[in-house]
Amino acid sequence: MSENKKNISFEEAMEELEIIVRKLETGQVKLDDAVKYYEKGVKLKKFCEDKLKDAKARIDMVSGVKENGEVQSKVLDVE
Repeated sequence: MSENKKNISFEEAMEELEIIVRKLETGQVKLDDAVKYYEKGVKLKKFCEDKLKDAKARIDMVSGVKENGEVQSKVLDVE
């Protein structure tokens, strides 16, 4: 993953994660490299999970759904 995670999109992170998974699945990666790939994959996974969580929160806010699943009675202002 790039040094600056904020400059990578969700789609780019997923693509990079898929490449890592394919490399590890071959079984042809040296142990030290496999550990590095695994570490990078864990970071990418966390990044993607955070992006999805943020997107869900934003969608819930726009659609008027609270975190506990209840519908908000207050209409949100749109600028």
